[in-house]
Amino acid sequence: MATAVRVSEELVGEAKKFSRIDHRSVAGQIEHWARMGKCAEENPDLPYSLIKEILIGLDELEQGEKTEYKFG
Repeated sequence: MATAVRVSEELVGEAKKFSRIDHRSVAGQIEHWARMGKCAEENPDLPYSLIKEILIGLDELEQGEKTEYKFG
């Protein structure tokens, strides 16, 4: 369910720049930032790169793109 939310023009402008780079919609970029921020707040000891890799892995699992991890 989508909900309308007011955000500043400054945030929208920044989201437009990053959305072009990452090939997302403006709303998708803001959702991405919100998801990353939420994860960062819940896991303050994890670096951004690890949080991003975890979210990519979770998305891959949801899409059925799973492979067995081979140690060594």
